[in-house]
Amino acid sequence: MATRKVIKRPPLAEVEILERVDKTDDLTLVWIEKPEGYTFKPGQYCTIGHDGVERAYSIASAPHEERIELFIELVPVEEGGVLTPLLWGLGEGDKVTIRPRAKGIFTFKDEKKHQLLVSTVTGVVPYVSFVRDYIKEGKSGHHFYVLEGASYFDEFVYDTEFIALSEEHPELVTFVPTVSRPDEPKNSDWKGDKGRVNNIVLDKIQELGLPIEETMVYACGHPGMIEDVKEKVVPLGFDFLEERFWKDD
Repeated sequence: MATRKVIKRPPLAEVEILERVDKTDDLTLVWIEKPEGYTFKPGQYCTIGHDGVERAYSIASAPHEERIELFIELVPVEEGGVLTPLLWGLGEGDKVTIRPRAKGIFTFKDEKKHQLLVSTVTGVVPYVSFVRDYIKEGKSGHHFYVLEGASYFDEFVYDTEFIALSEEHPELVTFVPTVSRPDEPKNSDWKGDKGRVNNIVLDKIQELGLPIEETMVYACGHPGMIEDVKEKVVPLGFDFLEERFWKDD
């Protein structure tokens, strides 16, 4: 009679929410404790939980930072949300669980000089980690072109950081935010690019003069955006890496 191999999962750690800052009604920044010895590569995700429910979230902080930073979008219960409705009731001092290992292959690939980073809203998170780590490690020789799409301009939570970095390190960072609903009253003061981010990718590649053989294209966020970007750039010969955020939190 064959015996079944028992796979033991490493124990969960319980960590404290150190800070929470709500940016909109359905977008929040959360900082949690980093367990002792916890390591990750920029672009990887952690698995956190509450009341027995777990979900994976990309890490915005760089590995050297003392806290784990997360940028989370609320998915309502009526839209299939399970964990985020629970998290929305938590704040500083409350506890969540975290699995002991970060995972994921959506990490910085240094083979290409030009790094075209395409995202929608919370999909920008891995790129925040990429750039913070790159600067902290004193690296050079690459340029990060961050293209971020959102319905409304107040969803660009990391815009201030990327704008400051593009001014301090123009040889390293270019930030291009675009709103898909420019005619909405909420976007009446918007002066930047307009249209869905996947619809401006090819124009930006041409405008920025990104050579196929020296450019790595990443896409993170809404599956529809990713698929469209993939269909546009892969046939041209660009190397492409994706990370899909499904609307099931």
